[in-house]
Amino acid sequence: MENLEIILARRPDGRLSPDHFEARAAAVPEPGPGEVLLRTLYLSIDPANRAWMSPVPTYVAPVKPGDVMAGFALGQVVRSNDPSFRAGDIVEGATGWRRFAVTAARNLRKRRMFDPPTALLSVLGITGKTAWFGMAEIGRPRNGETVLVSAAAGAVGSIAGQIAKGMGAKVIGIAGGAAKCRHVVQDLGFDAAIDYKAESVGEGLKRLGIKSVDVYFDNVGGEMLEAVLFRMANFGRIVCCGNVSQYDTATPAPGPRGVPGLLVVKRLRMEGFIVLDYESRYDEAEADLARMIAEGRLTYREDIGEGLASAPAMLVRVLAGGNTGKAMVRVE
Repeated sequence: MENLEIILARRPDGRLSPDHFEARAAAVPEPGPGEVLLRTLYLSIDPANRAWMSPVPTYVAPVKPGDVMAGFALGQVVRSNDPSFRAGDIVEGATGWRRFAVTAARNLRKRRMFDPPTALLSVLGITGKTAWFGMAEIGRPRNGETVLVSAAAGAVGSIAGQIAKGMGAKVIGIAGGAAKCRHVVQDLGFDAAIDYKAESVGEGLKRLGIKSVDVYFDNVGGEMLEAVLFRMANFGRIVCCGNVSQYDTATPAPGPRGVPGLLVVKRLRMEGFIVLDYESRYDEAEADLARMIAEGRLTYREDIGEGLASAPAMLVRVLAGGNTGKAMVRVE
């Protein structure tokens, strides 16, 4: 067996490019006591990967030049030195961008096979659970309320909007380009969409006759968040899920301005979250998402690259908004 790893060759000081990474051959590692050797099947490609390259710590340690790029993956157990796992088990965990990985068993979660298996990394994985907890637990839209979702054609936004729709809300998606906006409305069932490349969010809301927003599911941050803040309804809720507009730049914008003034005047609740906070409730979210799929109430799309070496280019594409649905790489 041959191993392959993708390392961060140098930290980007502006926009990311594939040249910031290098592929290197490595020995297949041996698991120690309490550890498991995995073969990576699918690698999750997420905007947060870019944030982890910053020297500023987030909820994971910064990836340093020379390190294997951090990442979440779906894998299969090759060899186990822990009684909780055996060869052939399908598991998920933060294994990094590598073909074979050794991971402490306590950091892995066993998964039951699903058809297609990629759903375990997309709609039934961290992506779907992020949308579920963010919308159902933090946004909590009520019947008849107006919900606005940025990056609505993306991995999390596409699912979050459908969850809100199932809760009885009127759902407006923000996406880039006419094709994505058609997908959001025609395929995902959103009530309407705003093409931010063709009009501002304010112009789009005015065109749609939306005077105020009750729940904003924010994947973008930056100027878009600032614009929506001024259009929130009293007692509105802002779910801070991501900040992709500020990840791939050397000069992130300050702000948003108007905080806390707007929060006080409009009595807004603005809350960030990380899906790992809800790990004890993963089964609950997964069961509900699977039920929605079975009942035809949840549609999802996957954008799959081929081969581990394609991971850097796929991440650059995601940061540029080139994907529709959940981005991942089929490693083998």
